[in-house]
Amino acid sequence: MRLRREQKIGPARPAARCNLAASTAHRILTRHHLPVPTACDRATGAPVRRYERSRPGELIPIDVKKPGRIPDGGGHRTQGRAEGRRNRTGAGYAYLHTALDDHSRLAYTEDLPDETAPTCAAFLTRATAWFAAQGITIGRVLTDNAWAYTKNTWRQTCHDPGISPRWTRP
Repeated sequence: MRLRREQKIGPARPAARCNLAASTAHRILTRHHLPVPTACDRATGAPVRRYERSRPGELIPIDVKKPGRIPDGGGHRTQGRAEGRRNRTGAGYAYLHTALDDHSRLAYTEDLPDETAPTCAAFLTRATAWFAAQGITIGRVLTDNAWAYTKNTWRQTCHDPGISPRWTRP
């Protein structure tokens, strides 16, 4: 147990050091209510407590991820810098808009061409319809303070179905 607390490792390494079977070390750790390392904060070793809203649709966080689109055959590392700068495919970025229910962890995602205010508002409209088809009524949406989420288009899109918009602290 001391090895586990000090070094934040699983049962296999302490078992080897103490000449025990890993299954025995695991049972000892379980008996003393020590969670598995993946359920702990890496820095402190304290168990991570995941939060969850009390009902579906109570809070829907929305965000956009922008991974780069790598052309067929690879990017600049395989084709060379000059070829990578040409960007002959016009690949650019994929704008993945995602809405996630904070209770059920049910997610709705679309790959859209940009992250402008009208695009984000249209995404919210489609996400609201999709969640409604799953039996979830959205009460609040949580977004960051991106330009598209601070415009009147977004506020009006939230207001029409009775959704309360919230923003994270800057």
